[in-house]
Amino acid sequence: MTDPEALHKGAGPRRKAEILGATLDLLAERGYDDLTIEQAAEHAGVNKTTIYRWWGSKPELLRDALLDSGVLSVTVPDTGSLYGDLAALTDAVRSLLREERTRALVEAALVGAVRHHALRELVVSLLDDGFLRRQPILERATARGELPAGFDPGPLADALAGALWVQLLLRRRPPGEEFGRALLTLLLDGCRVHG
Repeated sequence: MTDPEALHKGAGPRRKAEILGATLDLLAERGYDDLTIEQAAEHAGVNKTTIYRWWGSKPELLRDALLDSGVLSVTVPDTGSLYGDLAALTDAVRSLLREERTRALVEAALVGAVRHHALRELVVSLLDDGFLRRQPILERATARGELPAGFDPGPLADALAGALWVQLLLRRRPPGEEFGRALLTLLLDGCRVHG
């Protein structure tokens, strides 16, 4: 089993970029279930033993391909209000999901995460780390009195992500702007300080 940190620091097979790129191409095109390591190797122009030497399984390969790509990265906004900051984050996620390739990658990662520990860890860490990286949003909101002191962002993050994933995976459409605004209003009304 490989250390994902080592792969990001330059260690890995000589054709690492081609392997990870091929993996993402095939994942977007075929989905999680229909992607094989053999196909990724062929698409990257390497022997499958090269992939197996660095990645012990398909979920590990996909985890590193998704991490390396930065495809799910968004910037932390500072609009001056909690609603504005979360609306900007929601818009950034909606923008990512409007792109067919990114939407297919997110869907495949979520499907794989349900079944495989390596991908589940990645998806959970993206959600948790994403909200931790956005901690300044919550600190600013608390300082402005928009959130109570000691507010736990976990339920808010899960509710936001869960609603977006339901739209994407079950309703089979990227969430629209109106949906995002209605969702934020509903969630934030429940989070505000009540006097």
